[in-house]
Amino acid sequence: MAWCAAARTFHMPAIDVSSLRSRAPLAAGIGCVSLAAANFRRSGPSPPFASLGISTDANPVLKEAVTTENAPAALGPYSQAIKANNMLFMSGVLGLDPQTGKFVSDSVEDQTEQVLKNMGEILKASGASYASVVKTTIMLADLKDFKKVNEIYAKYFPAPAPARSTYQVAALPLDAKIEIECIATLQ
Repeated sequence: MAWCAAARTFHMPAIDVSSLRSRAPLAAGIGCVSLAAANFRRSGPSPPFASLGISTDANPVLKEAVTTENAPAALGPYSQAIKANNMLFMSGVLGLDPQTGKFVSDSVEDQTEQVLKNMGEILKASGASYASVVKTTIMLADLKDFKKVNEIYAKYFPAPAPARSTYQVAALPLDAKIEIECIATLQ
């Protein structure tokens, strides 16, 4: 049994899961290691099911919403960003003016500039900066705007630039030309 080898690696005694063939599910925990087993009714004999999960942190994962009035509010039931485990996960940001809730213009250049300003405000509210961004995802209404977006984008991110993916999508919220989301590290 492969899971037994893993248990021995962590100096855990081997457990005979064949004794777990009862009708009721069983869950047991030992320190930071847990074992769950169940017998599912099938035609014929079935092998026991075992799962070994190992956690290196005794503290539960906590998350905290980041909000700022200096960037557009979320358009639905989601947060502008979430802090978790010294990381920041920013939702997709549009080129909306935070005061009016409308696009700054219909041009991809103006929307890109505003998206990056809005992202900067959310980064600042979370205690991060453009330099702490490790990954961005850009969604464009038209991939032909790639070069225009790159020229503006490059002004905001110091070297080394974050890892990035860029996609053309069928549509963006409110018929935006661009949306950018990111992941950043927190100190």
